[in-house]
Amino acid sequence: MNQPVKFVRDFDPTPITTLLCDADDNLFPSEKPAFAASVEVINRFLARFDVSAPFTAEQLRKQAVGKNFRSTALDLAVQAGVSVDPDELEQWVRQEREQVTAHLAATLKPDPHVLAPLQALASRYALAAVSSSATKRLDACFAATDLDPLIPAALRFSAEDSLPVPTSKPDPAVYLHTGQVMDVEAHEGLAVEDSVAGVTSAVAAGYLTVGNLMFVSEDERRCRSAELIDAGAVAITDSWQALADVLMLSPVTGGSFTA
Repeated sequence: MNQPVKFVRDFDPTPITTLLCDADDNLFPSEKPAFAASVEVINRFLARFDVSAPFTAEQLRKQAVGKNFRSTALDLAVQAGVSVDPDELEQWVRQEREQVTAHLAATLKPDPHVLAPLQALASRYALAAVSSSATKRLDACFAATDLDPLIPAALRFSAEDSLPVPTSKPDPAVYLHTGQVMDVEAHEGLAVEDSVAGVTSAVAAGYLTVGNLMFVSEDERRCRSAELIDAGAVAITDSWQALADVLMLSPVTGGSFTA
């Protein structure tokens, strides 16, 4: 049974017109299969620089959650004390993107526990996806999970591909870009994120943010919840349905939720 949304800071839903949704492990459970595919590439990348401590998929997930491959690879290179030629890095980025995208397209399935509440929310709010992942990966995930009609390609914003210079959360650039393109002021948008990097990014861009634990494993939820609150989340939920129940029943004018 879904738990009610836990508000930890005062929150007035009245001005909100748009939900800005992180994608991976927020709209679909993509991180575990993605890291299973990505770890093969990251370990070849590290071996290329004679770093002989290969990651498991779980170790990589814990280090890189909320970040894209480019950012993760650069962080690991810095930790290993090596420099990477930009052109070579792009080759690794393309290789990882192709491998992960193919795996996700074959693995992900539609989830009625996401589709139904998002369909309800779409009757009241504009929906957009705001992600660190590459556009091709997002397109494959949205097609596999039947989310294409709810958040079409034009409303998917990638820190990897939508910006003049690729970046990754926790940099707020992708949220700032999304707000500009959609003409959404900070007080009009509500971000929904599962990671510390994501919450940090959205909060830095000025958006109220809900932490979503729906696809976080049970043994990590208490710790993740505390981390998301510390990063600035105004509320914590464990399901899209619980969040939809709150937002769809909130008054159109006036009224607020208090911690």
